[in-house]
Amino acid sequence: MPWNNQDGPRKPGGQNPWGGPPGPWGGGPGGPGGTPPDIEDLLRRAQDRLQGAMPGGFGAKGLIAFLLVGVLLWLLSGFYIVATNQVGLNLLFGKFVGKTKEGLNYNLPYPIGSVIKLGVTDFNAIDIGSAMRLDTRTQVDIPEESLMLTGDENIADVKFRVIWKIDDQKPEDYAFNISNPPATVKAVAESAMREIVGRSQIQKLLTAERKVIEPQSQELMQRVLDGYKAGVKIMQVQLLSVDPPASVISAFRDVTAAQQDRDRLKNEAEGYANKVVPEARGQAARILQEAEAYKEQTVAESKGQASRFTQVYEQYKKAPQVTRERIYLETMERVFGSVDKVIIDKGAGQGVVPYLPLGELNKGNAAAGGAK
Repeated sequence: MPWNNQDGPRKPGGQNPWGGPPGPWGGGPGGPGGTPPDIEDLLRRAQDRLQGAMPGGFGAKGLIAFLLVGVLLWLLSGFYIVATNQVGLNLLFGKFVGKTKEGLNYNLPYPIGSVIKLGVTDFNAIDIGSAMRLDTRTQVDIPEESLMLTGDENIADVKFRVIWKIDDQKPEDYAFNISNPPATVKAVAESAMREIVGRSQIQKLLTAERKVIEPQSQELMQRVLDGYKAGVKIMQVQLLSVDPPASVISAFRDVTAAQQDRDRLKNEAEGYANKVVPEARGQAARILQEAEAYKEQTVAESKGQASRFTQVYEQYKKAPQVTRERIYLETMERVFGSVDKVIIDKGAGQGVVPYLPLGELNKGNAAAGGAK
């Protein structure tokens, strides 16, 4: 049934007879200088229109049915679905009362109850020291975040990435204990990295300690966030780059190259020493062994000669003449045994020529015998 307009004819332009814009029920002044609307008249007209909209009138039973339908629809609006990657936090009058897992769940609807859905399996990444420009899709540096003071009073440009997620065991801490979780994680990460870098030296940061910084900083970040009861779990810390400041990076590279050359030459010298020293020690041991052998041999020979001399002397005392002759013969045998010699009998008479090259003849005969 159409609405009834009981306000009388309107003026052109949609205005009412009082000269102002139409009120919320089609009449009444809306501009300055108009007469204020009659509240009782407005309520009466509203009731008339509701009765006209309800077939057979709008009595007490109709009002009760209308209210019951409204309450039923309001209660049905409390059903909600939690996705597989989410957990639901149920609130009653703003107070946390429990968690719900994936699937269809129910909580009293607004304004009595409400639900907060959190993606507890989603990984989030925060870059510190650099950021992505959305317009050009390029990475830009943020020096106020990346420049850090080292333990030896140098400056290092450290860019890193923190991968984190909501702790699925304590999602209520994430929802209620901190107001801006991403900003909190970023501030804690930067603070923890500055503390780790502040305990290190620049050269170790650039070389050996890069892989040590990541687990140390992750442990420190997690400890601080657990102290805040932030409900955040740090999954990984990735060092993107660790460099000297851009203004002195060329000088640092020269220093690094010189240190690498120093280490290379040192290793070569140690290798040469490891090769030469064992050889020298082996030669020294060999010389010592030869000297010991020569000493033992000489001492043994001396003892043998002394024993032989003593024995000969004992025999000489028993028969001096015979011993003297025997010694003479043995000496002559030892002297003339290795030389060429010719024995001439003095009784041969005049048959011996004054000169005869016996030595050359003997050499010729020996050479002829060798050729055969």
